[in-house]
Amino acid sequence: MHIISIKRLREFWQKHPTAEGVLREWHSIVENTDFRDFNHIKQVFNTSDYVPPFIVFDVAGNNFRVVVVVHYRAKRVYIREVMTHREYDDWCKQYRKGKV
Repeated sequence: MHIISIKRLREFWQKHPTAEGVLREWHSIVENTDFRDFNHIKQVFNTSDYVPPFIVFDVAGNNFRVVVVVHYRAKRVYIREVMTHREYDDWCKQYRKGKV
């Protein structure tokens, strides 16, 4: 899959250096896997969730979240947000209100 864009990951791990290793690992796995559908993602990342229209990846033992949109046919993953668990809780509140 082609990931757009690693810049968001870099910006996040510059603020949270402990996230760099796990985000690089996540990036490598996603980049080297051609996901067919969400079920395939779930097989590889069993803690991922579908929050329409987003896929949310729990990384680093539930410490961080990577929120993406996947275009399976085009083989592209668009990173929308990278956040801490606490930031994700706030994002969920906004999502429920339709403000995301």
